[in-house]
Amino acid sequence: MRAAAALVILLSGSSACAQTWSPKAAASYLDGRMEWWSTWPNAARDHGTFCVSCHTAAPYAIARSALRADLAESAPSPNERKLLDNVTKRVRQWKEVQPFYPDKKPGDPKTAESRGTESIFNALILATNDAPSGKLSADARLALDNMWAEQLKTGDANGAWSWLQFHNSPWEGDSQYYGATLAAIAIGTAPGNYSALPEIQDGLKSLRAYLTKERSSQILVNQVVLLWASTRLTGVLTQAERQVIIDQTLAKQQEDGGFSLSSLVGGWKRADGTPLENKSDGYATGLVAFALRQAGVAANRRDYQRAFAWLNANQDAEGRWLAYSLNKQRNLTTDVGRFMSDAATAYAVLALESAKPVVTP
Repeated sequence: MRAAAALVILLSGSSACAQTWSPKAAASYLDGRMEWWSTWPNAARDHGTFCVSCHTAAPYAIARSALRADLAESAPSPNERKLLDNVTKRVRQWKEVQPFYPDKKPGDPKTAESRGTESIFNALILATNDAPSGKLSADARLALDNMWAEQLKTGDANGAWSWLQFHNSPWEGDSQYYGATLAAIAIGTAPGNYSALPEIQDGLKSLRAYLTKERSSQILVNQVVLLWASTRLTGVLTQAERQVIIDQTLAKQQEDGGFSLSSLVGGWKRADGTPLENKSDGYATGLVAFALRQAGVAANRRDYQRAFAWLNANQDAEGRWLAYSLNKQRNLTTDVGRFMSDAATAYAVLALESAKPVVTP
């Protein structure tokens, strides 16, 4: 039924944001996954906290609030509040809490990688939470201060941050650049004209230089996140550079209107030797559609509408959008097998909500 409705929308030329998906079901899936993650023993960390994961917690934090209007919610849901409290506690106790993954032997890089990665997520989550109010809270400012303190000041990665390396993709492995783009989004999202503060300009200059220097060597999915970052922070991309990324990304659109993550990651191969899924998935389609809309791609463009029609049509009975591991073939009914779909659902929500017209009082 949803697929048919989405096809009618597309063929009629009507707005792709006509709603055939269920915000309630999406919220239920996301909340359930956040509840599971926060109580999963493997995610537990010291001081009664839990790890903020790339796949489940961080996307949840930036997407769940987008559903409040649809659900007539006036405040964060209980699981949002739990995550925000967890992040705030770790920010306030930054010098006391252990890193997500401490060094196990001399010369190990895991402490530095953990600190760099977490500092970016903490800043992004708290800045996103503050953005609607227009005022930067003391906790978000502290998270940003912690993040700046972790920025690399020398070497080839000067201007970036250490990033957890478990040789997985798209969030780990060669994803230091991805982390730097998220830092740029955090800085640009922070309210109160934060990005203009004099005391952060040297760090910003180094970050912009790093993003520029390394851009051409990045896989396309990282460049899509850079496109998003450029809509939050000035000086990251020129308009011409934005258009190149937009054109290269749209060239990967599939016949059904969606996008496949496997087409955005270059020559990446799974560790178990199984072929990557080449069908459209919620992660790639949601992220691309959201980034394109943020970059000002017109809502009436046919390729844009086709992507949103795909999202409208492909929410499953659990309320999620499916996505597939790039690292090994996983059972999508298991908790670990759902990781990619957790992120996919968050980005699908952001994309679909961003397509709605802004209603002013």
